[in-house]
Amino acid sequence: MKQRREGGFLIAKIHQLAGRILARKLKKCGVDEINPAQGRILFALWQSNDISIQELAKKTSLGKSTLTSMLDRLEEAGHVTRVPSKEDRRKILIKLTDKNRALRDVYAQVSNDMTELFYAGFNGMEITQFEENLRRILNNLEHSEQ
Repeated sequence: MKQRREGGFLIAKIHQLAGRILARKLKKCGVDEINPAQGRILFALWQSNDISIQELAKKTSLGKSTLTSMLDRLEEAGHVTRVPSKEDRRKILIKLTDKNRALRDVYAQVSNDMTELFYAGFNGMEITQFEENLRRILNNLEHSEQ
């Protein structure tokens, strides 16, 4: 009989649990207006601000309609703004606001806390191998989506 594999199930459970813990940690730091999915958008923008919606969708693996509605909420809350590109007027760039830049330090600390929680009991080589395996899974999924 074929052995049942649980990788996808475990990843889904980890994602849910990590999201709840992240939200709780952010709330303790006074950040409760941003949900974990919106945090992923902000994280991508902290890495490279002033990017197009298409580029942001690729970096976050969110569909354009989902991303657009999340950006609407982030814009209403004053965290991002949409700006026409100077090079291509058809392109809209997403920029962080000053209000959001102030949250970056809080997110960085909470992110560090989450990383320590994720990797408690792992050595450096185990972490490297684990992340390489996750990248391979992500690559497999991205190729099947094309």
